[in-house]
Amino acid sequence: MGNTVSCCVSPESSPKLPLRQPAERLEEFCTSTEVSDDNTVPYLQHISDRELPEELALESNPSDHARASTIFLCKSQTDVYAKCDFHHLKVSPGPLSKKYSSCSTIFIDDSTVSQPNLKSTIKCVTLAIYYHIKNRDSDRSLDIFDEKLHPLSREPVPDDYSYVDPEHKLIYRFVRTLFSAAQLTAECAIVTLVYLERLLTYAELDICPANWKRIILGAILLASKVWDDQAVWNVDYCQILKDITVEDMNEMERQFLELLQFNINVPASVYAKYYFDLRQLADDNNLKVLPFKQKLNAISRLCEDKYKDLSRAAMRRSLSADNLIGVRRSNAVLS
Repeated sequence: MGNTVSCCVSPESSPKLPLRQPAERLEEFCTSTEVSDDNTVPYLQHISDRELPEELALESNPSDHARASTIFLCKSQTDVYAKCDFHHLKVSPGPLSKKYSSCSTIFIDDSTVSQPNLKSTIKCVTLAIYYHIKNRDSDRSLDIFDEKLHPLSREPVPDDYSYVDPEHKLIYRFVRTLFSAAQLTAECAIVTLVYLERLLTYAELDICPANWKRIILGAILLASKVWDDQAVWNVDYCQILKDITVEDMNEMERQFLELLQFNINVPASVYAKYYFDLRQLADDNNLKVLPFKQKLNAISRLCEDKYKDLSRAAMRRSLSADNLIGVRRSNAVLS
């Protein structure tokens, strides 16, 4: 309109803006919403100013925001896609190993978001940790989590302890031992994974062969105290891991909390996101979630039998009521 020149007319003439990192954009957003020092004009921050924009929320820490995708699921997708490409190119399709529900059969598992199955949840959580270690970007760590500097047992640490990635079975055995001895719940395992990913993003660390045991131990220690009503004390873990001292446990817990910036809150939406992403991880890796089969025909026949029994009992009651009414009428006539 008129003499106005739009950027859409000549895109070459439009200025090029430098790309900003999410951290810079988040810092700019926080500084733009600060309260002014001018005391003459009262300032009341609107609730919309306190909320992060949608694009920044998606780029933020997934352990804080429910809409951001979990880190372990992103790291596992690379291996899943590689397996799919390999089977697609070199292996002919065979019979389906996964069982699906049908019109006559339904497959149900005993794991729900409110009461997850303990064994299946630990398998999924340890598999997520395994993908964290396997597909890590670097080996950034701290001395408090180094197993060479702070060993968990008196056995000598092998020289290649920081190079050889642990297998999934080894991680599962370590976590399963702690959960069995401390009698922890499946919900605590999910919160453990939330704290672990929050630590990696807040402190900019990597879980690697040199520190995976102590990072998991610190996350379990914190999750058990936050989630369970009857928390396990640090001295109790010293009875499980015989060669670790209480002072070492206390120092690791203190530094873990400081690295988390004392943010131990886990919203229900974040917990649910991690639960369903763990189920997706189990589905992608063909992990069994303990399904049990129910025949719909058998259920319908059982319902029909119960209905017949109830109808027969109701018929008997109605017949007995009719007989009682007839007796009363005959007695009234005779009287």
